[in-house]
Amino acid sequence: MGREVIAAANDRDDCDVALAVNRSPVDPVEGVAVDDATNLPALLADSDPDVLVDFTGPDSSVEYVAAAAEAGVACVVGTTGFDDEQEAALADAARTVPVLRASNFSRGVAALRRAVSEAAAALPGYDVEVTETHHNAKVDAPSGTALTLLDDIEAARPELDERVHGREGDSPRTDGEIGVHARRAGDIAGEHEVLLAGDENVLELTHRAGSRRVFAAGALDAAAWLAGRDAGAYDFTEVLE
Repeated sequence: MGREVIAAANDRDDCDVALAVNRSPVDPVEGVAVDDATNLPALLADSDPDVLVDFTGPDSSVEYVAAAAEAGVACVVGTTGFDDEQEAALADAARTVPVLRASNFSRGVAALRRAVSEAAAALPGYDVEVTETHHNAKVDAPSGTALTLLDDIEAARPELDERVHGREGDSPRTDGEIGVHARRAGDIAGEHEVLLAGDENVLELTHRAGSRRVFAAGALDAAAWLAGRDAGAYDFTEVLE
């Protein structure tokens, strides 16, 4: 994702790459030198960027956002899988600088979320299953996007309050459950499917990302929108609206 963000930024007129960091040594990307992540605080002070874009892991993300907050730099965070303590750290940073977080920066996924919420509300009593598929190196499961879709479904259908992850042995569906399935294979950028099934009626809503470029483009849309805003917690839907 870091490489995709740099490449996407080089194709835009509204942003430039001020710096890039990585925890292990890498060659320059698209002509941009990649520095040691341990030097991030000094790099932020020297280059004075408007926004830090983060697609890493929960531990490093919290560390980078804290450094950005200390430097007065806004943050766009696409990392997922945070625990409660890490969530609190991100909320603390948002008291100092603007922090925009999203589990998915695809405009198509934003449209999927709206469609899923409307469909779930319009189809009371229908069984619901959520399936997500990602590349074989993705760490967290279910994906952050799947968790967001599950939150949307539960908001539309409060009686669905149990998430059943996969099935094995005797496992008939029970009232109040949503089936959740995570698949990891190849280099799949991201697929999310919501299945709603009733008596002789089946509705499937699916989004497939052809590459990671779509997420990089959305993250940069968010960065351009976030620059100069007041401290606080923001969401990608605000950018789209």
